[in-house]
Amino acid sequence: MADLQKSSDTYSTTGTAVLRSSRLRRAFTIAFGGLAWAWRSQPNFRIEVSIGTLAIALGAWLSVNLVPILLCCSIVLSLELINTAIEATVDLASPELHQLAKRAKDFAAAAVLVAVLFSTLVGLIALGPPLIARIASSL
Repeated sequence: MADLQKSSDTYSTTGTAVLRSSRLRRAFTIAFGGLAWAWRSQPNFRIEVSIGTLAIALGAWLSVNLVPILLCCSIVLSLELINTAIEATVDLASPELHQLAKRAKDFAAAAVLVAVLFSTLVGLIALGPPLIARIASSL
């Protein structure tokens, strides 16, 4: 392995630069700013965060494996953010109505819908039986 060489801006090894903490901090600040903007401006994002939070809380209360629920939440929220980015980009590139622009937006929305439908199925499979058992035992 090549020796680590210190320069004034980065540490590099075989031509690969390692981000300095200030650049990494800036990248996280930008990313969290995107999340904040999505929360403020996108009602579907807020709804999906709320439903995901409820699913995680229910899973914790039922003592089920939270990994499938967390993965589904992250997939749905990530696709919602990508959908929002695609919509903004299409609006910028094609301010007038165009069939291809509509198609791009529809496909991005469909990706979110597929993730939501399969996440719902995962939620029913993971949470349904323990919830029914918990309700039945309390009757």
